[in-house]
Amino acid sequence: MLIGVVGPSGAGKDTLLDGARRALVGEASLRFVRRCVTRPAEAGGEAHLPMSGDAFIAARDAGAFALWWAAHGLLYGIPRDIEVDIAAGRAAVANLSRAVLAEAAALYPLRVLEITAPIALRAARLASRGRETEADVAARLARDQALPPDLDVETVVNDADVATGVARVVAALSRAAADARRAGTARPAPPG
Repeated sequence: MLIGVVGPSGAGKDTLLDGARRALVGEASLRFVRRCVTRPAEAGGEAHLPMSGDAFIAARDAGAFALWWAAHGLLYGIPRDIEVDIAAGRAAVANLSRAVLAEAAALYPLRVLEITAPIALRAARLASRGRETEADVAARLARDQALPPDLDVETVVNDADVATGVARVVAALSRAAADARRAGTARPAPPG
């Protein structure tokens, strides 16, 4: 299955995913997918595969992405090779946009892991990054989107220390990986 990780800005997705990735090293039934992003590697945030805009468009047009979207002035793509993992009964964990969840659910067995936090905590986290103006932070906080209906969603509230948040995400990912193993290849990946 594809585990699509979503959540509002400031929820701590990158921090918790990094911690879960370290905690689950060697777990063969899970693959943490690195997104391709038109952002330099040194820009901070998640560990991503940096691409120029032209390289991204060329890769997209060549069919290199299972999913792609534009947000915050950047382009994001999930490599198509997740289909190999899904077909083999593994869970591919990818940081997604809510905007592509319906498409993802139409293409792959999908579980959504929604990471969220109280708005005051999110505001403090966004302000502490120092990457945006106060108006930009307010706009991010106002941009919350509802999830599409009829999705398999598990929610983790990141309102405690990092270790607790990571433990919650590890537990959710472990449950999803077990479900993916049980499902096996019952639903093959679409042709690439």
